[in-house]
Amino acid sequence: MEKLTINIPDKQSTLVKQILKGLGVTFQHETHATPSAYKAKLAKVSTWSDEDTQFVEEGKKAFEDLKPQQW
Repeated sequence: MEKLTINIPDKQSTLVKQILKGLGVTFQHETHATPSAYKAKLAKVSTWSDEDTQFVEEGKKAFEDLKPQQW
């Protein structure tokens, strides 16, 4: 199945939707999260300690220290 986003003029919206429904197209309506649901989702984000990020910093430094080979 392919997802397609189209902009339809307001006056033609009903007609275009009827035609698309007749062709078997399904419509997915956007859902807007409530602030409380958004807060709950943010609360599940993990936090990293300084020890956890040490490996990332070491990798970054090692990558920056790489020198391109001379031909």
